[in-house]
Amino acid sequence: MLDRTFTPEFKAIDRINLITPGHIKLDNDCNLFWFNSGEQELVRIEMVFTNLRFNPEKPLLNVAVNTMLNDGTNSLTAAQIADKVDYYGAFLQVDYGFDHSQVTLYCLNKHLKNTLPVIKDVITDSIFPEKELATFIRNQQQKLQVSLQKNDFVARRTFNKAVFGNTMYGLSPDAADYAKIERADLLQHFKQMYQPGNCTLIVAGKIDDDILKLITHSFGKDWNNTDVPDISQPAFTPSAQLYNYVEKPGALQSAIRLGTATINRTHPDFPALQVVNTILGGYFGSRLMANIREDKGYTYGIGSGMSSMLYSGALFIATEVGADVTGAAMKEIEKEVNILKTELISADELSLVKNYMLGSLLGSLENVLSHADKFKNVYFSGLDFDYYDRYTEIIRSITAQDVLRLSNEYLTFDQFYKVIVGKV
Repeated sequence: MLDRTFTPEFKAIDRINLITPGHIKLDNDCNLFWFNSGEQELVRIEMVFTNLRFNPEKPLLNVAVNTMLNDGTNSLTAAQIADKVDYYGAFLQVDYGFDHSQVTLYCLNKHLKNTLPVIKDVITDSIFPEKELATFIRNQQQKLQVSLQKNDFVARRTFNKAVFGNTMYGLSPDAADYAKIERADLLQHFKQMYQPGNCTLIVAGKIDDDILKLITHSFGKDWNNTDVPDISQPAFTPSAQLYNYVEKPGALQSAIRLGTATINRTHPDFPALQVVNTILGGYFGSRLMANIREDKGYTYGIGSGMSSMLYSGALFIATEVGADVTGAAMKEIEKEVNILKTELISADELSLVKNYMLGSLLGSLENVLSHADKFKNVYFSGLDFDYYDRYTEIIRSITAQDVLRLSNEYLTFDQFYKVIVGKV
């Protein structure tokens, strides 16, 4: 029985143990990885497709095709697809990312044989009906019109456009771009992208031989490659204009977003730079929060983050502040960035950040689905699970001198893109 009179022993996190997936390559070149763990009779199937080359003349093809996948096939309407999935207590969702799009099914093992044919139909025979396309265009235009009234939305898309130019990472569509979407283009894009050779299947849950055979039979048979998809991407040209101000005369708040393109997960400095980011604004006890929220009271929340994409990365700071303190907040952000470049971090603060980061990583591995998510992070970056061993070792061993060096190498405030939407 647990003796609550004794404080639990504190142990440093030495190594993160991850579930190693099984792997086979189907005859049609589709890669299948599976993670078997847990007692619940549940499985998650993710079908991940690499996006086709971005076309500036038709910038919304990747988004529209993925979003409309379950809007109808030659044999099933959108309502029938939803009804069949719901009947078996399953859940189907489609997700779009800058580099990849995916179709995900959550299902009880006993119903998988009834739901897999529906998913197979969706990824092989979607037809993008004209009626559904018109509804999609109308809904997206209305949603965009509403979103453009929000300062933080405008700041985010203005920042991405400035940093990454006219590419998938800088995508900032307007209503006219939605109006240009045509069904013929969607069908052609779908046939090129949704092929087995451009698909990675990641299955997680309670998986036995019967489940594995069912999945391999479903997606390894009668699904063939028809073409070689163009998944290369054009290089991006960042804007020469570092400062972008979008005035909103009646605004009570201003949205601020600033930062720059930077390294992604494949760079050896990435884990250490994540430490710098965490110190600056990556958790609730960060310096930006302590200064601009707790001390100055300029905002309810402020943070910094790092994103790793296939062809680039970004480091950014984002907040919304009272319009009357926009300039003051910018000065305080600059001050915190410069302190990281000129003063050594204390041993206590660095230790706190290290423990927070390692604890967050360990805490995120709560079930087999989480292990599969960690695998996706490295696999689609061209890395393997050794990355997490390197990550934990770098976090544990980073010094104050390392933080100072990295801050000077990667944080140059004068070269940050700065976006303000509201009033200065």
